[in-house]
Amino acid sequence: MEMSSKNLVVYLGGKKILNDLSLHIKNKEFVGIIGPNGSGKSTLLKALYRTLRPNSGTIYIDDKNIDDISLKETAKKIAVVAQHNDSDFDFSVIDMVLIGRTPHKKFMERDNPNDYKIALESLEKVGMTNFSDRSFNSLSGGEKQRVILARALAQETKCLILDEPTNHLDIKYQLQFMSIAKSLEITVISAIHDLNIAALYCDKIYAMKSGEIIDYGTPKEVLTKKLIKVLYEVDSEVNINKDTNTMNIVFKPFEIQ
Repeated sequence: MEMSSKNLVVYLGGKKILNDLSLHIKNKEFVGIIGPNGSGKSTLLKALYRTLRPNSGTIYIDDKNIDDISLKETAKKIAVVAQHNDSDFDFSVIDMVLIGRTPHKKFMERDNPNDYKIALESLEKVGMTNFSDRSFNSLSGGEKQRVILARALAQETKCLILDEPTNHLDIKYQLQFMSIAKSLEITVISAIHDLNIAALYCDKIYAMKSGEIIDYGTPKEVLTKKLIKVLYEVDSEVNINKDTNTMNIVFKPFEIQ
């Protein structure tokens, strides 16, 4: 599934958060959105998955204006793993994952054996099968994030949007989470805080600052010392492992004046 935006503008509280922002994401690309806090990453993603309506501009799914697509049809195309996933209701883990089947059902239609099969397979993929009967609200932040990924997998969409999904995970589950997303062979759009994670998993990266795209390309093209300095106001070294051809970004200690 391809996704694009043209000239997006978003104001929040009278402040312009996105400024004439355009992007294009090709089918089955894993695309990272990087930038400092307040750069507009989460706002962009919320506009893409329709929890926030832009003041102007257009979003397209496979060249079709998203405003011409129903919310239910959008949910069949796009699954979301947001930063915060607390629930006001005391769902079990399996029931939380089964919510991902909702776009495929008629109103008030009950879950069927195939829905349970898909939900359990999704939990297995994220290593949470043994938690299926646990209360979702009793889980740690990292465990909740893995359950929400399972819910997104159960939704069986062609696009997955992730908003800094690995912030609450330890190293093993950060890598597991991103590897699962990468293995799906669908379009993935992810705001990413960790630049080394972005370098390892992304096909392309958009760099954002002050609500605008300031660079775009492959990780090796975008993640340079110069760009990192412009974005984050820190010094770094960018190295390439000759054996694995992977990038490693090392940050220099911040000098206190």
